[in-house]
Amino acid sequence: MNFTVFSDEHFMRLALQQAELAAEADEIPVGAIVVCQNQIIARAYNRTEALQDVTAHAEILALTTAAEFLGSKYLTDCTLYVTLEPCVMCAGALKWAQLDRLVFGASDEKEGFMRYGKELLHPQTKIEMGLMEEPCRTLLQEFFREKRALSRLK
Repeated sequence: MNFTVFSDEHFMRLALQQAELAAEADEIPVGAIVVCQNQIIARAYNRTEALQDVTAHAEILALTTAAEFLGSKYLTDCTLYVTLEPCVMCAGALKWAQLDRLVFGASDEKEGFMRYGKELLHPQTKIEMGLMEEPCRTLLQEFFREKRALSRLK
C-alpha cells in the first residue's frame, strides 16, 4: 500500500486556496482546512457576507463540517490549518472542540486570540504560528487595499 504523508505546507496551501475562494466571493479572505490522520475532512472559507452571519468564520464552518464527518463534537485527533490567526470567538470554539493542533499563517494583532494568550485554547492544543505567513498576509492586504480603493471611487 502506498501511503503519502503530506506536509504542513501542503495543507496550508490548500487553506490558502480556500482563502482565495473567499476573496473571489467578496468575503474577507480567510481559509481553513481540518485534517485528521493525514486526510482532509473539512474545507471552508469565510462566508459572513453570503450568510449574513457574523459567526460564519472559516474556522467555525470547518469545525462544524469536521464534527459532522467524524460524528463527534470533539476533534482531539485533528489539526486545523487556517490562513489567519483565529479570533477570540473561534478560539473558544476550538477549545470546546478540544482540537489537537492549530496551525495558522498570518498573525492578527488587532483581533487575534493571542492578544489574550494561548490559554483561550484547550490546554492540550499545540500551536504553530507563522506558517506561510507572507502569502497569507499578502492576500489579506491586497483584498483590503482593493476595498479601500473602491470605496474612494464612490
